[in-house]
Amino acid sequence: MATDQTVLVLNSGSSSIKFGLYTKDDPPRSLLSGKIERIGLPQTSFQWLDPATQSTIREDIGAPQHRAAAQYLNGWLESRPESAGIAAVVHRVVHGGPKYNQPQLVTPDLLAELRRIGPYDPEHFPAQIELMEVFQKRYPRLAHLACFDTAFHHDMPRVAKILPLPRRYEAAGIRRYGFHGLSYTFLVEELERLAGREAAHGRLILAHLGNGASMAAVRNGQSMDTTMCFTPTAGLPMSTRSGDLDPGVFVYLSRTEGMTPAQFQHLVNYESGLRGISETSSDMRDLEARAADDPRAAEALDVFCYQAKKWIGAYAAALGGVDTLVFAGGIGENSPGVRARICSGLDFLGIAVDPAQNTANAPVISPSNPSGRATVRVIRTREEVVMAKAAWRVLSQ
Repeated sequence: MATDQTVLVLNSGSSSIKFGLYTKDDPPRSLLSGKIERIGLPQTSFQWLDPATQSTIREDIGAPQHRAAAQYLNGWLESRPESAGIAAVVHRVVHGGPKYNQPQLVTPDLLAELRRIGPYDPEHFPAQIELMEVFQKRYPRLAHLACFDTAFHHDMPRVAKILPLPRRYEAAGIRRYGFHGLSYTFLVEELERLAGREAAHGRLILAHLGNGASMAAVRNGQSMDTTMCFTPTAGLPMSTRSGDLDPGVFVYLSRTEGMTPAQFQHLVNYESGLRGISETSSDMRDLEARAADDPRAAEALDVFCYQAKKWIGAYAAALGGVDTLVFAGGIGENSPGVRARICSGLDFLGIAVDPAQNTANAPVISPSNPSGRATVRVIRTREEVVMAKAAWRVLSQ
């Protein structure tokens, strides 16, 4: 392969690293992709899609921490002929704080700022900073770029950003930031490709429903509001995150159980949501399979769909109606049952699903669209494509 033909996209979570090599095509095309999962746990797994056979290859790599997992990935990439043409490395960074609303070159100043705002997102920052350091050391001559999940929401109306706290806390950076911005960027762009500019600039409710789940109200292609807040823990109940919670819960638990802030942080991020309610699983597929026989699984499913439906109603009010509802993410793209339950009873907003189309995971799952009804779509989100495009734009400059 000729040099400088791909960008390496890295998407690091608290226990995973996803990667892909993307070409300069429009849209960028993946030459190689894979992920390392269960980082820090027994039997950390590495899997990748073999481009020659289109088969997934999986192996266990022990129990490395993030830095060791990143170094393992580095060594593996060196053995692949596809990696000979890497022109840049681009990283997903969950939180950009109040400062970053555009992709940024990874510099010492940027890393220093991310460390400074580290308390904003202690679940993700340490691993993401480590990953940037490891890959900068491996590829010191390449451009390294950070893309921020908060950037899409940076210009939300001020009324949606302000939290009802004394103003000195806003001055310290405490406000609604919102997340899943790379996903929402892709969904708006893809909607324009599929349905045209008028549809993409209408009144949109975008539902990114996966292990992390959020919704965004979008008008004229701009974020107007979103369910996640200062951290990704807020909003909808998720696989293991609580979503919105009365702050008094922490006060009560600290008094009655002696719970520390660190213990509460772990509780609401890793032991709550679907896992907490069901007491069995954080995976929506498991809960749907067990719901008929396990009332705890049924209740977890009920709570998730009920809260999602409430947010759709709230955002319909904020937007003055709904033209398009988009489902994305692992649950949104693959669970007809969840989609049907969320949309049930929303006919007064013009939202309904066609059972056959929904069961087939069709691109459009609403009935044929008479005047005044919303279009309900299923779109496979691809955050990595947005990141690859950003990298190519920077390189072209």
